[in-house]
Amino acid sequence: MIERVHEHIISELQQNGRTDTIFILTAILLNLLTLGVNSGVAAAGRSLTANTVMAMFVALLIVVNMVVILGLLKGKQTRIKLVEGLLKMYRDQEVEGYYDASLLSNYNTRYNLFILAVVFTGIIALVIPFVIR
Repeated sequence: MIERVHEHIISELQQNGRTDTIFILTAILLNLLTLGVNSGVAAAGRSLTANTVMAMFVALLIVVNMVVILGLLKGKQTRIKLVEGLLKMYRDQEVEGYYDASLLSNYNTRYNLFILAVVFTGIIALVIPFVIR
């Protein structure tokens, strides 16, 4: 039975990693797309249509980035719980020496860096078109 629990936790960790990758890539690609579109619109001039397009992309960027950041924070919490469960299982089975508990802090740092990358590209995507204007 313990093998099935272990397989389930490992499977959940893999799914968590895939989901986080999708979140990160989606946010960064959207940020870059918004940067390009809004920069082009800003350079083209100030019309009602241009302002509307920029406003819509800004709203989309803000909503998607908020969803991604919340998703990454939940992913971080989930990973911590799953790894803590693995560590407890390894202690109970007396094999905890094969898994370094410091990986938890490495995961936290990695998640914080991912969130920073998403936030920073989002800020750049918001600010640059208005500077161009």
